[in-house]
Amino acid sequence: MPLATLLLPLLAQIGPGGGLPQAPLPTRDRKAPAAIIQPAPPLAAPQSPELQNCLQLAMSDPSGGIDEAEGWLAAAKTPSDRAGAKQCKAMALTRTDSWDEAAALFLSARDDTPASEPGERARLGALAGNALLVTGNTVAGLDALDHAHGEAHQAADGKLNGVIQIDRARALVALGRTAEASSALEEARYELPGNYQAWLLSATLSRREGKLAAAQQQIERAAALMPVDPEIGLEAGVIAVQSGRDESARLSWQSVIKAAPGSQFAKTAQGYLDQLGPPRASTPK
Repeated sequence: MPLATLLLPLLAQIGPGGGLPQAPLPTRDRKAPAAIIQPAPPLAAPQSPELQNCLQLAMSDPSGGIDEAEGWLAAAKTPSDRAGAKQCKAMALTRTDSWDEAAALFLSARDDTPASEPGERARLGALAGNALLVTGNTVAGLDALDHAHGEAHQAADGKLNGVIQIDRARALVALGRTAEASSALEEARYELPGNYQAWLLSATLSRREGKLAAAQQQIERAAALMPVDPEIGLEAGVIAVQSGRDESARLSWQSVIKAAPGSQFAKTAQGYLDQLGPPRASTPK
């Protein structure tokens, strides 16, 4: 099962717009907080049939998955089996919102994985880091992601490294370490040039730092990669209004309402439109 699939319950906890209260419409001299950065889809890791079956059960029937994993762990005779059983139980626990326990098990599974498998250790560390971020333990989450980053480098897995850099940026933004987050996203864009979220999140961060020209280029790249995306439409409008292009902002937010009617994105867009007010009447010549 790809790690992207395993991360879905974590992303569901973050929710639209990163799970933060929507900021008031940013003015040209006031920056809005950036949304929490969401993880990008990682690569799949090779898995044994036993682990694959256990993970599928954990996702569909968490209680059954926990029982299956505990039985497997009790009978485990190798570090690989212990790691697999712990990973499976951790995933089942994420389905019941037991994030602290899940994070501890992901870390324990990582520690049971031999050093000769740095890519697998990096994936398990990334899962632990994301679970810790859901609990609000950002410092511990970043520590796990930092270790995962180093092991992805050791594995020479550029795509996995790009994914982890996006996760690290997410944590760094939450800690107010925006310069480091910007560096992490720069590396993510290099490793994952076709990943629209890397460009979207870079645009958000550039806008927060007042780099509006860079933000505009980055949001245009995100939109080219994912033409119909409400998060991109929201951010494009914020960049436009901070750049003094109110009509462009209005069009961006109207496109969000059209693309995702009734969604939280549409409600946010409507709130921004209400704050912006109606178009100015043209001055007769």
